[in-house]
Amino acid sequence: QLQASGGGLVQAGGSLRLSCAISESIFSISAMAWYRQAPGKTRDLVAAVDRGGSSSYAGSVKGRFTISRDSANYTLYLQMNSLQPEDTAVYYCTFQPFRTIATMTRSNGYWGQGTLVTVSS
Repeated sequence: QLQASGGGLVQAGGSLRLSCAISESIFSISAMAWYRQAPGKTRDLVAAVDRGGSSSYAGSVKGRFTISRDSANYTLYLQMNSLQPEDTAVYYCTFQPFRTIATMTRSNGYWGQGTLVTVSS
């Protein structure tokens, strides 16, 4: 079962690193991303990386969050710095075979169980 981990409670300005591991066979053919969903809101793309290593970020996290892949351990990471209360949400990882960043969707591919990030002011 795919599981995101690394969430928790942190004060504003703090940092967390999320991780999500999957099998090599899926990892090697997938575009990967982190989405988040705050209470009462839609699940939105936070950051994505394609098989070639190109990445894309939502404007609200650009410069604060970094998405990365570990090809040796088939793990996706999201380093989150300078966290703000508005970053509070459940964060989900997704691996979407044969997709590009532009064609990733909220319903395609493999999704992890979310991990809750709570940022206090």
